[in-house]
Amino acid sequence: MARFFSFQLLIFALKKNMIPLLLLFSVFLLTFFGLKWLKKKNAISISGRLALSIMFLFTATGHFFFTKGMAMMIPEFLPYKIEIVYVTGVLELLFSVGILLPKTRKLTAWSIIIFLFLVLPANIYASLHHINYQTATFDGNGTDYLWFRIPMQLLLVFWTYFFCLKKHE
Repeated sequence: MARFFSFQLLIFALKKNMIPLLLLFSVFLLTFFGLKWLKKKNAISISGRLALSIMFLFTATGHFFFTKGMAMMIPEFLPYKIEIVYVTGVLELLFSVGILLPKTRKLTAWSIIIFLFLVLPANIYASLHHINYQTATFDGNGTDYLWFRIPMQLLLVFWTYFFCLKKHE
């Protein structure tokens, strides 16, 4: 029964593009409890940063595997769509490394927050046009997806601030 439930949850997550969020929480919980078990200090902040890093590493790969579909998410009036997709993919790779390095963490965190607000219009555009970035077709989730996507973007902004900018005792 548990195996069936896990499989159904995975299918639902794939259909609704929730894998990054599941990855974020899974890595956070596994890392947090692992570090607590090892009695490491700063377990919460390390876990939050590592989870965000892994999530950005995962989402960055989508820019290279689903380039055509992601280019469709960019409004018509913007040129160089493919290049924008590649550049944002590289940015996400840099984010995944930058938040783990103490010297670059603050700048990277602020860059992530700005980035999350800048890419939200592309997600709105894609929803309005029913773009499925994985198949590069117009059979996507539509505007209902925004009820999930916008709160997720806000969660990621909060997560980035809380785990990368806020001081933890």
